[in-house]
Amino acid sequence: MKVQIFFILLAFLVCQGLEGYVTNSVESRYGKEEILSTQQQQTCDWVDLGLPSGILWASCNVGANSPEGYGNYYAWAEITPKDEYIWGTYLYSCNETVIGFKLLTKYCNRYSIGCNGFLDTLTILEPSDDVAAAYWGGESRMPTKEELQELDSICTSFWTTLNGVNGRCFTGPNGNTLFLPAAGYRLGNKLNNAGELGYYWSRSLFAANPDLAWYCFFDSYDYHMGCFDRCFGRTIRAVRSQN
Repeated sequence: MKVQIFFILLAFLVCQGLEGYVTNSVESRYGKEEILSTQQQQTCDWVDLGLPSGILWASCNVGANSPEGYGNYYAWAEITPKDEYIWGTYLYSCNETVIGFKLLTKYCNRYSIGCNGFLDTLTILEPSDDVAAAYWGGESRMPTKEELQELDSICTSFWTTLNGVNGRCFTGPNGNTLFLPAAGYRLGNKLNNAGELGYYWSRSLFAANPDLAWYCFFDSYDYHMGCFDRCFGRTIRAVRSQN
């Protein structure tokens, strides 16, 4: 019991910023977006939470230089930030529309929403469409739906503030911690719910309705899995296998 209390207290102190994280010399804009291109150097550590899968989690979002930086926002299967997140600007859609949705040109297993009846069998992002893989290379990638679920089911978590930024802190079975900022999401040209909600894409398509993809979302009360339109701009937290 004393050991458990010690780890909980230590996790709280770490996520409060009393145990410092190492960042590079690029100034972080805490609580705001950090729009970095793939040509700009990003410093990131990898956190071992002691999960059954054995994966490591990046200490900061893609496009951020600190654990609390929001980083960049991406539509699902896109690797470049943009000014407007709508179906009309989505990479893998064509000009044809059905019930307000642009028809898909990749990651589509239903001919009714495939452009010109397009179909494929892809339900996991290919490396060329995985922004974490494109950004960092190597074994870096976006997490699967199951890995986002593991983060919640195996870790304990609580809502906290790191350097003035709201988010959720996860504590793994080994006592190590991971902070995810509540960076909100982008729709159209607006940022929504920043500081209140976190939305993080997985690399997994919602196969039953392929214009949707899986993501996790959380607030000050809880953590959930959901699926929503691929054209929305959400943040990315990368994972990789242990060396």
